[in-house]
Amino acid sequence: MRTKITKAVFPVAGLGTRFLPATKSVPKEIMTLVDRPLIQYAIDEARAAGIKEFIFVTSRGKSALEDYFDHSPQLEAELKEKGKTELLEALEATNMDSGAIAYIRQHKALGLGHAVWCARRLIGDEPFAVILPDDVIAAEKPCLQQMVEAFEESPGNMVAAMEVPLSKAKSYGMLDVSEDHGNLVSVKGMVEKPEKDPPSNLAVIGRYLLTPQVLKNLNRKSTGAGGEIQLTDAIAQEITEGRKVYGYRFQGQRFDCGSKAGFLQATVAFGLAREELRDELSDYLHEIVNFSKAAQ
Repeated sequence: MRTKITKAVFPVAGLGTRFLPATKSVPKEIMTLVDRPLIQYAIDEARAAGIKEFIFVTSRGKSALEDYFDHSPQLEAELKEKGKTELLEALEATNMDSGAIAYIRQHKALGLGHAVWCARRLIGDEPFAVILPDDVIAAEKPCLQQMVEAFEESPGNMVAAMEVPLSKAKSYGMLDVSEDHGNLVSVKGMVEKPEKDPPSNLAVIGRYLLTPQVLKNLNRKSTGAGGEIQLTDAIAQEITEGRKVYGYRFQGQRFDCGSKAGFLQATVAFGLAREELRDELSDYLHEIVNFSKAAQ
């Protein structure tokens, strides 16, 4: 089995109901943090980690997502004619080479595990990454790149992990840790959205490096929490069968852009990180805080 990871799966078939009515006509992954869609952050992170093949698991109504990665000759020519080189460079970063991107339809919403299983023929017998665009991670070194470097030293299934309050454990897949080596932890069990008594405070975040055996586990189509085919169950089966599973404590700040509050927090954070926006946005935020204090 090859150990170098060059393929990534992006499960983007969700309807984005928490962002209705916007997502009635606009795929959630196209919604922007400042001036870049959520999916662009995921693609940039994948590229930094050495990913060469991008597999999107989509559904009906996602054509705008496909169009986003296509070339726009008229727009490119206009920017070039007007000498807008910075905008042209930003636009070029959205283009994909022919054959680098593929789209697979998930016809029924049967869970994250099922979405990944849909891409099985394009993955073949290779290790692969899974990236959930809802989880946007601001980091000096992109999260997936951190994980790929760790994977090269310690091959095996690997999930991004971060500590969460135990009161929020029921919203995540939680890790049962056997050995803690700092950034890397050995996992002896995984529980999807435990209602009580989570095995630790380490939650699985939307970045995965997986061996092809996980696809064989998913092929059994066993349902788990919520009556869905859970990816965490297929990974946990690897532990049961004696294969290695790791959790990786990444360095960076994760934003849950699948929620309105998380999306707004990310917008502010990424706006403040931009030099050309920082001063004006910071002044406005201070005005809001002062106004709120005065109102109280």
